[in-house]
Amino acid sequence: MSEILDAGGLISLGSGDRRTWRRLKGALRAADPPRTHGGVVAQVWRGGTGRQARLAGALQAVEIVPLDAELGRRAGMLLARSGLSDAIGAALVALADHGDLIVTSDPGDLALLAAASNRRIDVVPA
Repeated sequence: MSEILDAGGLISLGSGDRRTWRRLKGALRAADPPRTHGGVVAQVWRGGTGRQARLAGALQAVEIVPLDAELGRRAGMLLARSGLSDAIGAALVALADHGDLIVTSDPGDLALLAAASNRRIDVVPA
C-alpha cells in the first residue's frame, strides 16, 4: 500500500501537520515514498521559500510522477466513467494502484473517482 498525496496532503505537510508528517516518515521507513504528479505540485507551489520552505523539504521525499499522455488518458477515462471534470484529481486516482491510500482535502470527489476506477483505493482526509 502506497500513499498518494493531493494538494491537501501537500499543504498539510507544508503547514507542519503532525499526522501527515508521521505518515510520511512511516512511508519513508518502509522504503515506499508517497507519490503525486506534477499537476498537483502546480496547485500548491508558489516558489518554495518563506512559508513554503517546509513544503519544499517535504517534496524532496515525495516521488513526483509526470502528468504525461498515458496518465492523462487514464484520467480522461475516469472522468468519462464518473461524470466529473477535475482532471488533476482524476490523474491522481489514475496514479493509484489497488490498495493504495489517497490523502486529500477533497475526499468526496476523489472517492467517486476511486469508485469509477474499479480498484480498492482508500481515500482519507488530510
